[in-house]
Amino acid sequence: GSVPWLAACDRLLGCEPPCDCAFAAVRAAQSVSFKATTMNTRAFHKKYLKVSAVVVGSFGPLFTLATLGGAAAEPIRLSLDLLALSPGSQTLAAPTTRFVSALTGGFLAGWGVTIWLLSGAAYDAAPETVRRAVVGGLCTWFILDSTGSAMSGHAANVAWNVLVLALAVGPLCMPAVDGGEKRARD
Repeated sequence: GSVPWLAACDRLLGCEPPCDCAFAAVRAAQSVSFKATTMNTRAFHKKYLKVSAVVVGSFGPLFTLATLGGAAAEPIRLSLDLLALSPGSQTLAAPTTRFVSALTGGFLAGWGVTIWLLSGAAYDAAPETVRRAVVGGLCTWFILDSTGSAMSGHAANVAWNVLVLALAVGPLCMPAVDGGEKRARD
C-alpha cells in the first residue's frame, strides 16, 4: 500500500506513485547521458561531496543567528519570504519560531559537517555506500520538506527544493564509472 503523505506528495508534483516524488529531480538528472567524464569519476564525486556539504550546511549558521531577532534574523526572514513567494509575510517574532530556527540551524550545520567528513576516509573506503547515503538523505529531506511546505500552504517552496536537490545531488545522482568499487563494503 501507499503511504498517504507520499501519495499526496506524488499527486502534488504530478509523479507516478509510489514514492516517485523524491526521485523526480534525480531521474531528470539521470536522463542526461553521463559518459566517462571527470564529472562522474570517484575523484570528482569526492570533491562534489564538499559542494553538497556547503549547500546543506550553509543555512545552519543563518538559522541559528535568526534566534537573536532583529537585524540578525533578516537574512533568514528574507529567505523565507523568497521561498514562500510572499514578501513581508514571514516573521520570526514568536519564541517558538525562534526555537525551531535554533534547532533547524543546528541540524543543517551538523548535517553539512557530516557530509563534509564523509568525503574523506569514509568515501575512500566505501564510495558507493557514501554516495547512496548522501543522496538518500537528500531525497528524504526533499520528500519531507516539500510535503510539509505544501501542507502548510507554502507549495512554492517545492520548486525551490527541486533546485536545491539538483544542486546538492549534482553528479552524485549516478554512480562513479571508474570501477574498482569495494564490493565487500558497498
